[in-house]
Amino acid sequence: MAVKLPSVLFVTSEMAPWVKTGGLGDVAAALPASLRQAGVDIRVLIPCYPALRAAFPDARTVAELPALAPALPAARLLAAHSDGLPLLLLDCPELFNRPGNPYLDSKGQDQPDNARRFGLLSRVAARLGQPGSPLGWQPDVVHVNDWQGGLAPAFLHYEGGVASVITVHNIAFQGCFGHDMLAGLGLPGHAWRFDGVEYHNQLSFLKAGLQFATRLSTVSPTYAREIQDARFGYGLAPLLRYRADALRGILNGIDTRVWNPATDTALPHPYSADEPAAKQLNKAALQAQMGLPVTNSCPLFGVISRLTHQKGLDLLLAIADGLPALPAQLVVLGSGDKDMEAGFQTLAQRLPAHVAVQIGFDETLAHRIEAGADSFLMPSRFEPCGLNQMYSLRYGTPPVVRATGGLADTVVDCDTPSSTERGNGFRIDGDSPHALWTSLERVCRTWRDQPRWARIQQNAMRQDFSWEQPAREYIDLYREAVSVCAELQ
Repeated sequence: MAVKLPSVLFVTSEMAPWVKTGGLGDVAAALPASLRQAGVDIRVLIPCYPALRAAFPDARTVAELPALAPALPAARLLAAHSDGLPLLLLDCPELFNRPGNPYLDSKGQDQPDNARRFGLLSRVAARLGQPGSPLGWQPDVVHVNDWQGGLAPAFLHYEGGVASVITVHNIAFQGCFGHDMLAGLGLPGHAWRFDGVEYHNQLSFLKAGLQFATRLSTVSPTYAREIQDARFGYGLAPLLRYRADALRGILNGIDTRVWNPATDTALPHPYSADEPAAKQLNKAALQAQMGLPVTNSCPLFGVISRLTHQKGLDLLLAIADGLPALPAQLVVLGSGDKDMEAGFQTLAQRLPAHVAVQIGFDETLAHRIEAGADSFLMPSRFEPCGLNQMYSLRYGTPPVVRATGGLADTVVDCDTPSSTERGNGFRIDGDSPHALWTSLERVCRTWRDQPRWARIQQNAMRQDFSWEQPAREYIDLYREAVSVCAELQ
């Protein structure tokens, strides 16, 4: 007799393709779909931003929610479906119907009422996991992601309810607000403790989730170890060490339907591991599109990234004037730090035959860079999981990475002993411009040995980065959380 799978409420602040600022958007689109395919009764709770309201104009009201705390307005839940996946849209125009991304206004500043906005998301998530759920459906597990849902496990702890799981996608973002929000969001006064929701005299959504969730996860095994160290834990390492037995590192997957060079409609020339020759045609097309000389006399490096210190892109800027000497070309797509944006734009003006830059984000161009580049650069100082290196591997574009987080879990250096059958990329030995430059030289030398380069590409393209295995691991984690919660009641 088959064992019943836990039912799950998946709580997220973004979801591709409608609302995406980083990897969470992709995960929220792919993981619930994979869990549903595995037989899990799962529903996704997400704020009803303008993009979602426009995408689902026929969404129907399934619950009216009164004001659940002094600072929280009334709201309602709308039901919709995305390719069969049930969505619950948290409709509160006062908090969510506004321009800008989910967290920032149109000027790039934090929304001033983010505590109320995501306090409401957390409060509603917990309410759905408590007896008398307004839906008439109560999940076995409330699975929240990052700080935006982090108060839900705290509400479930103080008020009672089902098991909870919190997944940390980037511990650097913690959702910290003033003490005045404690009562405003409906938390009890005794929650203001070091072993409650208080964190350096602030209310921390993320700390609350890590303190009270039944089980914790993060997006790669290496990152799960790293965040228990002061260098990567952003002040929360002691709590994570205390809860180490409850913490799991589950490597993200990628949506292999979207990221498949054989069927990718964004590519002018589809190709596959069995028929890889057309990859070269994509390189020529990318060079032409970006205004670079169309040539196969040197490797083309690709970058798709937020332009920030975390991503190590300052290291690339420091050595990029040497690209003509390698020789090599570079295509950059991204946005972020304004000085870094200006630095790459100036670099492209100075080296027009070697560097092309587009500030912003373009999904089609991102796919074309993955397919057209010879090698992909990710010199990140820390990277919880990373998805682009997995896209690159799938597209036969060996990545150049630092051995941190999910990059360490997915990229095997092709020059390590016994790497002939597994080597799929290059690891940067250190956090300095010199270390990055040494790696680029190594890539160029290896690229010139085309039979060896082809073996590395094959090693990369034949790996399985689908969501099947991660989904199984999450199901095991849900079962564990349900079991632990039952023992505590």
